[in-house]
Amino acid sequence: MNENLFASFITPTMMGLPIVIAIIMFPAILFPSKARLVSNRWIAVQQWLIRLTTKQMMTIHSKKGQTWALMLMSLIMFIGSTNLIGLLPHSFTPTTQLSMNLGMAIPLWAGAVILGFRHKTKASLAHFLPQGTPLPLIPMLVIIETISLFIQPMALAVRLTANITAGHLLIHLIGGATLVLMNINMTTALITFTILILLTVLEFAVALIQAYVFTLLVSLYLHDNT
Repeated sequence: MNENLFASFITPTMMGLPIVIAIIMFPAILFPSKARLVSNRWIAVQQWLIRLTTKQMMTIHSKKGQTWALMLMSLIMFIGSTNLIGLLPHSFTPTTQLSMNLGMAIPLWAGAVILGFRHKTKASLAHFLPQGTPLPLIPMLVIIETISLFIQPMALAVRLTANITAGHLLIHLIGGATLVLMNINMTTALITFTILILLTVLEFAVALIQAYVFTLLVSLYLHDNT
């Protein structure tokens, strides 16, 4: 059980070639384009959820920030769908890879920061030095605020990676313990299996919540710079 603990986090290959790109593109199948005048229930529910999320997330933004609506909705749909697909047996979750999450976080954070320095230069620079700061503390506060600014994309990526990875490891460990306990004590095995089911339901919620949190934080970074 221990030697296969991290097997689900290894990048899958086929004939020696990585198939991560195919896995990343797979969720697009779950969101088909509307080809009929009357939508079916699945597409109608999807559109209702997208409208609800867009309305909730974009209300705080100015007109310039609302131009990011399509990107933010695509981001939350992509992260949420890949997280959910990763809960299927013998599947791979791309969001457990820190490199991929950094690849999403850094460009979005950098775009928001550059937008702020371009259109709100004084306000962006003011974040480095809070009003009323004593003169001796100015150099230290500027350094601290600069470090905190550059840590933001790392925090985004690490938060998503840690939460998804921890959930998968717990499911793997409790599932392995349940199989072992079935040959020892069936009552204990049933209790462990119940915990496994509850944890799986919790992980479905975590998969969607983490997608929302990641996108919401990007949205807040954008709001601070527009």
